[in-house]
Formats: sequence, structure tokens, C-alpha cells
Amino acid sequence: MDTVDRKRSAKKELILKTAATMFRERGFAASSMRDLAEKIGIEAASLYNHIQSKAQILEEIITGVAELCKNHLINIDKNNSTSLQKIESLIRFHTNMMIHHFEEYSVMVNEWMHLEKDKLNLFAQARREYVKRMEAIVQEGIDKGELKPIMPYVVVLNILSAVRGLEFWHRSAKSHSAKEIEENMVAHLIGGIKR
Repeated sequence: MDTVDRKRSAKKELILKTAATMFRERGFAASSMRDLAEKIGIEAASLYNHIQSKAQILEEIITGVAELCKNHLINIDKNNSTSLQKIESLIRFHTNMMIHHFEEYSVMVNEWMHLEKDKLNLFAQARREYVKRMEAIVQEGIDKGELKPIMPYVVVLNILSAVRGLEFWHRSAKSHSAKEIEENMVAHLIGGIKR
């Protein structure tokens, strides 16, 4: 990649990162390209040299995070871990996404319904498949006697809801380190389902 391409790539990353923060704080609907340009410190017209529309920005943020989630799930499915180890890996992954990629992850979780129709349908379908695969991992653990016989949907819902709750940690004085949060999330969530 030459210098010009690196600069363009860096500028686009800045646009996506700034947009993620703005969308999380204000919501997608209340954010404008003019607001985004102002936050970045460029003319609104210059944004269009890097991105086509606000909808494209939202799509790129959401699909970027969704791909990371999907790839992690594919990778843990490939290894010979127990169901409990796979669930722990998912808890750690989602906790770390919420801690270290808070803006983007929050946008995916809270703003996905603003995707354009075709993208919205694809994302909603992928999300359903992701949850079903997580449920299948939980069911495998129940069937093998690793986990308590709790409804898999409730286990998945509890994990994903607990991770979303880390928004309060971001808004607090952060008196607990990210590592403490991760370890305690794992201990709490695994403790409730492990036999």
C-alpha cells in the first residue's frame, strides 16, 4: 500500500471511529454528515471523497463488528473444546468487544434497525443464526452433562444482556480494571450454568 492509500485508509478509519462515537452518543437518526465533518474538522463535501453516505458508514461499522463476532464463533466451532470452554470463550470475546470496541459494538447492538432494507434483512438473519448457533453450543453442553438444564435461549439472552450492561462500566469512574470485569463476568455467567 502506497502513502496515498495509507492516508486514505487512515482517514476512512477516523471517519468510521468518529461516526461510531457520534451514533452511540446521539443515535444514528439524530446524527448528520455535517455534524460528522465538523467533529473530524473537515468540510462536509470532503467526507464524500471517502464514503458515499451516512447509511454506508452505519453499514460498515455494523458489518465490521458482526464479521468479528461471526469469525470468532466459526473459530471456536472448529476446535475440540468442550461446550463450557466455548461458552467461556464467547463470554470473554463479547466482554472484550464491549470493553475495547465499545463505540462500534454499541452501534451494532443499538442502531442496526437503521440499516437500509436489504442490509437490515441480511443482518437480522445473520443475528438470528448467530444466536441459534450459541444456543446449539449451550444445548450440546446440557446434553453432555456439562451444563445445568436451563433453556439455551435464556442462557444466550443472559450472556448478551450482561455484556450490554457494561455500558454502565464505561459511564462510571471505572474503579475496576477491564481484566477484573472480564474475569468476574466469566465467573458469574459460567457459575450460573455449570453443573
